[in-house]
Amino acid sequence: MSIHSLYEKLLEPSQPLMESIATLEGDIIILGVGGKMGPSLAKLAKRAIDLAGMKQRVIGVARFSEPGLEDELQQHGIVTHQADLLDDDALQRLPDVQNVLYLAGTKFGTTGKESFTWAMNSYLPGRVAEKYKKSRIVVFSTGNVYPLVSVQSNGPSESHPTQPIGEYAQSCLGRERVFQYFSQKHQTPILIYRLNYANDVTYGVLADIALKVRNQQPIDLRMGYVNIIWQQEANEIALRSLHHCSVPAKILNVAGPEKLSVRQLAIAFGKVFGVEPVLTNQEQETALLSDATEMRRLFGDPAVSLPQMIDVIAGWITEGGKLLNKPTHFQEREGKF
Repeated sequence: MSIHSLYEKLLEPSQPLMESIATLEGDIIILGVGGKMGPSLAKLAKRAIDLAGMKQRVIGVARFSEPGLEDELQQHGIVTHQADLLDDDALQRLPDVQNVLYLAGTKFGTTGKESFTWAMNSYLPGRVAEKYKKSRIVVFSTGNVYPLVSVQSNGPSESHPTQPIGEYAQSCLGRERVFQYFSQKHQTPILIYRLNYANDVTYGVLADIALKVRNQQPIDLRMGYVNIIWQQEANEIALRSLHHCSVPAKILNVAGPEKLSVRQLAIAFGKVFGVEPVLTNQEQETALLSDATEMRRLFGDPAVSLPQMIDVIAGWITEGGKLLNKPTHFQEREGKF
C-alpha cells in the first residue's frame, strides 16, 4: 500500500463517529476553519454525515487567506463563508447553527503582537458566545493553560489548577473563562477542549522531530516528554464532544494516552531514516503534559498507534509530501510564541 493510500485509510471516520453524527440534531458550523485542523475537521464531518446517511450541512467560516482552500472545501460539499470574525457585522451575518466548533485563535507571532492575540483569544469568544448563545459549542483550547509538571507524573487532569506561562497561554485561559461565564449566563451547553498535541503527516510534534532528524538538525531535549494524538482522532473527539457539552462548561483534556520521550522518538525516526539524530541539552525534570483519562473513559483508547504514526509520517516526508511548514515549538519552556 502506498503512503498516500495508507494516509487516506487513517482518515476514514470510525463507526462510533458515524453513530454519534446520526443522533446529532442540526447543522455544524466551524469557526476558524482555515487553520491547521479546520480543513480536515470539516472534511471528516462531511464524510461522516454522508456515510451515516444524514443531511446536516457543514459550514466553514474563515478569512480564507490561503489560495485554493475555499474552493477545495466547497468541492467536498462544505458550505463556506468568508468572514473576519473580529468584524462584528460579519459575525452577526453568519447563520444561526445548532452545533458550533470554535477553532478561531492565534498563537505564533504573539510576541510583539500581544494585543491582537488577546483580542482573538479572549475578546472574540465573548462576541461568539453572545451570537451563538442558543447553540451547543465545543471550544478548542490548549494544554498550555497548565503549568509544567514533573515528568514522573501522568500530567494534570482537568481539575488541576491552571498556571499558564506566557501571554499566549494566558489569553487562552481568558478564552476559557469568557466562555465559562457566558455558559452560565445564557445556559449555553459548552465543552472546553484542551488539546495537547495533534499530529498529521503535514505538521505536528512528530513531523517536527522527523524533519530535524532527517536533516541532521539539533533537537533540544529540555522539554523531554510530550503527549501526542493522531489529528483525525482528535477531530473525531471534537465532533463527538458535541454530545457532551454542558452547563456549567465541561473541560476535557484531549491527548494521547502515553507520555513519550522526545529522545526515544528521535531515535525511532533515526532508525527509519538510517541516520543518527543530533541531540542537544538534557531532559528537564518538568514538561508540558496532560492526563487524558477522562477522554479515554468517554471515547475509548485512540486506535492509531505510535508506530503507525511514525511509519506514515516518515514515509510522507521521504516521498516529499506537502507540509504546512508550521513548527509546533513544542520545545518552548518560557511561553514565548
